[in-house]
Amino acid sequence: MTRSRQRRPRRPRGGAARAALALAALLFLAVALGGCGSGARQVRLMYAGSLIVPFERLATAFEEQNPGVDVVTESHGSIQVLRHVTELNDRVDVVVSADEQLIPPLMYERDDPATGRPWASWYCSFATNRVVLAVSPRSPLADELTPHTWYRRLAAGDVRFGLADPRFDAAGYRALMVLQLAEREYDEPLLLEDTLVGRFTTPITVEHEKGVDVIEVPEILETSAGSNIVLRGASIQLVALLESGDLDCAFEYESVARQHGLKYVRLPASVDLGHERLRDRYASVRVKLDFRRFASVRPEFTGDVIRYALTIPANAPDAELARRFVAFLLGPEGRRILAADHQPLLRPPEPDDPAAVPEEVRRACAGAG
Repeated sequence: MTRSRQRRPRRPRGGAARAALALAALLFLAVALGGCGSGARQVRLMYAGSLIVPFERLATAFEEQNPGVDVVTESHGSIQVLRHVTELNDRVDVVVSADEQLIPPLMYERDDPATGRPWASWYCSFATNRVVLAVSPRSPLADELTPHTWYRRLAAGDVRFGLADPRFDAAGYRALMVLQLAEREYDEPLLLEDTLVGRFTTPITVEHEKGVDVIEVPEILETSAGSNIVLRGASIQLVALLESGDLDCAFEYESVARQHGLKYVRLPASVDLGHERLRDRYASVRVKLDFRRFASVRPEFTGDVIRYALTIPANAPDAELARRFVAFLLGPEGRRILAADHQPLLRPPEPDDPAAVPEEVRRACAGAG
């Protein structure tokens, strides 16, 4: 999703209209080619789709505080966000992942071919969340999806169920973790298999390795004919299907469900990936992606507390402005905006390597305690 703001001028009439339209076309072309001479600076943000609502507000507030700065935003599933930088050669000032685990293997351990240096050398975790089962207000099964019955209804196979693609979106592989953790919570040993078996042309499987349940996602993940599961590249793309009634339910982050006014089933703490005290329990599940696009790094994600993290790529087009935006986001105004949109925050934000974090970011973290 790309964001832009432009005022629409009044339309002149007659010959003046044609002249104005011609002038407008020339001006638009000049802006598109970067030749308008306005001197405006841009900061380009790319972030997890679950952050769309608060980040639109953050972008507006930052522009208001920084006249002459244009904030350009784009959202995807978290894995796809990082791939835009490291594989698709997009020049981005700030990247934000819904899973801090993604940044080291996809950015630290891989080098920018143009410089021979890693794509990033630090990240800062700043927010958390928990997984819920969002329910469509139009679903005839809405009353049957409760904290006590949801897992049985999903396994029954007659619920239209939305899933983010785990190959692109952290919410997708976290949904698989939730189902596997629910097996132990409800003493339903084949819950994940019963929920997913026959729904994909190539199955998602589970192996058990030294006390850890390892969920293996095939390289090609397509729903089979007649499947009750709808797969999308990012969890945020499922929201419209919930609102329209095309889905009965979908795993979403609680912040997203609240932002969109969706009813949701709150899952047990041992399942929802939202509680620090249960990190060891979450770590009993792991997801492996068999995906050729990650040939240089085998992606394996261990269950953990949900943590959002950001970084500034080493090749950021405007690193100074990127640092200012990150300091704003982590500062009082940015945190107020995030909290108002139901985004739970870490207090204080936690850099993985304080010595590597830019000074502006380090000061903002220290002041956010």
